[in-house]
Amino acid sequence: MEMNIQNLLLLAVIGATAGFLSGLMGLGGAVIIIPALVFFLGYTQQQAQGTTLGLMVLPIGFLAAWSYYQAGNIDIKAVAIMAVTFFIAGYFGGKMATTIDTSLMRKIFSVALILIAIKMFFQK
Repeated sequence: MEMNIQNLLLLAVIGATAGFLSGLMGLGGAVIIIPALVFFLGYTQQQAQGTTLGLMVLPIGFLAAWSYYQAGNIDIKAVAIMAVTFFIAGYFGGKMATTIDTSLMRKIFSVALILIAIKMFFQK
């Protein structure tokens, strides 16, 4: 992926959005980052999965990420940008989540999952 200013900003927005939603609803890698990398930056499914694993390598799966890295399916620069913004925005999402009613949180989570599933299902 070319690292122009537009792509750098998009990666930062993806990282921040995933971090915020992770703190807010427990959504993050598989539900937010992977589809965003595929839809907005044209990553292959494997590149998106590998890059997301690279972002979450220590807490989730070093060995799985290593396999993707060896196959050339991790974008290290994208990992670094999203990791920083994910970390910071996750704090704010977590703070907000503690102020939202449980029933409303469940509805927000459900709508997010449905919209993502519909988009992925109908994409060619």
